[in-house]
Amino acid sequence: MQKIIAIVGPTAVGKTTLSIELAKKFNGEIISGDAMQVYRGLDVGTAKVTESEKAGIVHHLIDICERNEDYNVSDFQKDARFWIADILSRGKLPIVVGGTGLYIQALLYDFHFGAKDSVDTSAIREQYQRFADEFGKQALWEKLAKVDPQAAAKIHFNNQRKVIRALEVIEATGKSILAPQEAPKAYYDYFLIGLTTDRSLLYQRIDQRVELMMKSGLEEEARLLQAIPNSQAAHGIGYKEFFPYFAGSIDKVTVVSDIQRNSRHYAKRQLTWFRNRMKPHWYDLVQDPTQQIQLEQEIRQFQEDI
Repeated sequence: MQKIIAIVGPTAVGKTTLSIELAKKFNGEIISGDAMQVYRGLDVGTAKVTESEKAGIVHHLIDICERNEDYNVSDFQKDARFWIADILSRGKLPIVVGGTGLYIQALLYDFHFGAKDSVDTSAIREQYQRFADEFGKQALWEKLAKVDPQAAAKIHFNNQRKVIRALEVIEATGKSILAPQEAPKAYYDYFLIGLTTDRSLLYQRIDQRVELMMKSGLEEEARLLQAIPNSQAAHGIGYKEFFPYFAGSIDKVTVVSDIQRNSRHYAKRQLTWFRNRMKPHWYDLVQDPTQQIQLEQEIRQFQEDI
């Protein structure tokens, strides 16, 4: 089975820096596993690696889409597997880096996507959210009862989040959210690195990063999305919070606060995803950079193991 490295963890925890250092030491190339870094022109808000930061290391799946295009987990799985095969064929080590949990999981495991899975599930979710806002929870639940009575029998109509999720699943996959599923098998022999740190310190780093983004042109990037507010890119944290400001309903201080809050909440969800659905080797390189020595030793051992 082919060996690869993957680095996961919440935003602002040092994944980019570590990936470049490991790529230098282990003759690697980097594949971005971030759902937003595929978009051209959205550099600041996605914390995209700069040319100087790359330090000559080849990066893949960055700047491959226009801002009005959709890109989903099925696209990522196909593209990332192409580049993994290419990198391995040249005797180099693929290093996948990102915080989009579903992308990483779909890549590392034998997930199969049918034609219906090419539909962007976030767009489906937004569609049902708008329906619920307009017609109410009962009408939303009745929609579910028509297409998936099994799920509707188990989910109370007041639990709007679960009703929407069930609708999203059956529309994207054609299967009930309650349908039994086989546990997917590992597609690669992978070493999964999880980066984390003290929660309060992480939140402080996130708040500081947002302030730096504001100074670096985040508002200008958000204005690029004004003309395409329903695009996938426009729903990204760091961009969607600007739209009420552009409409004159909130001030810029509130925008910054909202981005910081939403970024902190997202970081919490990222950590929960990786802890519950995957089993990384966890390291705190923020508070203890010397842990990287042990990490590199473990990677060498991983490469030697047959």
